[in-house]
Amino acid sequence: MYANLNGKALGQAVTETEAAAKSKVPATMTTDWAGMGDIMRESFGYLFGALILAVIIVYLVLAAQFESFLHPFTIMLSLPLSMVGALGAIALAHQPINIMTMIGIILLMGLVTKNAILLVDYTNTLRRQGKNRREALLAAGPVRLRPILMTTGAMIFGMMPVAAGLSEGGEMRAPMAIAVIGGLITSTMLTLVVIPVAYDIIDAIAERMLGHATVMHEGEETPLEAKAKGHVAAAT
Repeated sequence: MYANLNGKALGQAVTETEAAAKSKVPATMTTDWAGMGDIMRESFGYLFGALILAVIIVYLVLAAQFESFLHPFTIMLSLPLSMVGALGAIALAHQPINIMTMIGIILLMGLVTKNAILLVDYTNTLRRQGKNRREALLAAGPVRLRPILMTTGAMIFGMMPVAAGLSEGGEMRAPMAIAVIGGLITSTMLTLVVIPVAYDIIDAIAERMLGHATVMHEGEETPLEAKAKGHVAAAT
């Protein structure tokens, strides 16, 4: 069967055709896609794989940067917060979820974590200087608010010409920019509330499990380091 699109997005046409095939095609027959329908399904499979790989790479980079397997989980809470805004903006703008939208979502995976990185990194710095967890979180929020708003605003305004789609062929790239703008807005607003709360809860649980603070003061030894030095002194 061959068909052309008439005012419908390719994804919508594929969904409607599959629904019709289930009710009309006998169970003894098999169906498959060709042409642009097959290309779209294959491309979405590759993009979902790229999305998963992007999340894994972000976690590995954060774990290496913070020298912790715990704090990256706090920072990466920004990712689901950005998805809410990205999909909501696409729905409000009446744009389809296509390949360009998926590229915008993959782009978000690297952009939205920077707000949480600024907040968590400065919180850890204040804790190493002697502040307790709550004091450090309350002090880090107001200090990091300006750079978070400045960098987010710069990215949003930079994406607006693409989101407008005024140039020739611009309507194809518009869903990507709209997804990025929506994701940045929601992740920025929610990060300033959710990330400090998540940091406080996760860090408190980790301290109870480990028996010591997850962030040491400057010059302070961890229990493992103190125990190792004690063994060395006893041996000598």
